[in-house]
Amino acid sequence: MRHWFLILILFLSIGSYAQFNKYFQDKTLRLDYYHTGNDKEEVYSYDEMIIEPYWGGSKTNLIDTLEYGKYYFKVYDEKSNELIYSRGYSTLFGEWQTSDEARETWRTVSESVVFPFPKDFTRVEFYSRNRGGEFEKKFEYRINPFDYFIKRDKSLVYPSFDVIVNGDPANKVDIVILPEGYTAEEMGKFIDDCTKFKEGLFSFAPFTENRDKFNIRAILAPSEESGADIPEKITWKSTILNTSFYTFNSERYLMTYDNKSVRSLAANAPYDQIYILVNTKKYGGGAIYNLYSLSVTKNGFSAKIIVHEFGHGFAGLGDEYYNSETGYNEFYNLEVEPWEPNLTTLVDFDSKWKHMLKKRTPIPTPNKEKYYKKIGVFEGGGYEAKGVYRPMIDCMMKTFDGNVFCPVCSKAIQNMIDFYAE
Repeated sequence: MRHWFLILILFLSIGSYAQFNKYFQDKTLRLDYYHTGNDKEEVYSYDEMIIEPYWGGSKTNLIDTLEYGKYYFKVYDEKSNELIYSRGYSTLFGEWQTSDEARETWRTVSESVVFPFPKDFTRVEFYSRNRGGEFEKKFEYRINPFDYFIKRDKSLVYPSFDVIVNGDPANKVDIVILPEGYTAEEMGKFIDDCTKFKEGLFSFAPFTENRDKFNIRAILAPSEESGADIPEKITWKSTILNTSFYTFNSERYLMTYDNKSVRSLAANAPYDQIYILVNTKKYGGGAIYNLYSLSVTKNGFSAKIIVHEFGHGFAGLGDEYYNSETGYNEFYNLEVEPWEPNLTTLVDFDSKWKHMLKKRTPIPTPNKEKYYKKIGVFEGGGYEAKGVYRPMIDCMMKTFDGNVFCPVCSKAIQNMIDFYAE
């Protein structure tokens, strides 16, 4: 029986690769656009298209069935009107819309979507998740792959090196590490930090047992100065990716709005996920689903920061804490089920981890010692003390007191690994 099952899997894989080869070339088309708005309105506008030399994604799982993220895009073949590629993602603009500043002014942010380079005319549709949790179409753009205005020149060209490579990018999770705030004299330190990144990531389950499903490459790109911006200290550094603490006026939220530099630097290697290492000992980091993950390298919690942030950027996991100083207003609608796999408002708990609960586990679950090591429904998460629930009393997505992801988060990470690598 197993023999026939493996034959079936083989035929399905061959069929999926044929689908890729029918519609796409083995390189990337990056579509840059501008996202403009305030706390209630948003507008999309086209910027430019760039050819990137590598396609690091899957060639079999072309359609995103998970539909995680605040946003979603679909690529259609124009002749057949067949959906040939899709992905969910989130953006810094989407988070900014919940900030105090968004209530007072409009802002424009550069964003990108990437997908395999199409062989023929296609249409890209952009969707945004409304307050009710439904995707609404906001914008579309017709692509002529023969258009001579598609940029073929390369910016921020730097050499890459292999941190760990286990095989073909088409069936691995490909991470590209970008250096931020490392001078030319500190490139040796960056190489050492990439080794520490690898060791830190694979020291936590379920990454440990999936080590052979990952490729990690890094880009040797120096900055003029060490560190990152700290606006509150009037500290401004000349760095290649322009990262800054105090994003949304939250001290430890370390991010960058410089989307074009991030994407152009990442294009030096095949990638599914972008990870930025920042050369500073000040505590901080951040991550946005299918955009980038970021962490500091000199802090004592560096390894845990790395895996926590990668939980956000790679698997779409939400924060399970609720007592931090965040710059968000009503980040979750308590009348809608969150898209994050490890959070629930109990509006549609059947779609989350209800099947993983033991029969007599109360819903919600009391925050008592008898339930400390058990999967439950504990109130407090997603920056809210009330109305949002998490799977366990503690987890790597809540505090750094322990060294494990809870079973719900582990399952979500494993599902994402399998999506890219199998």
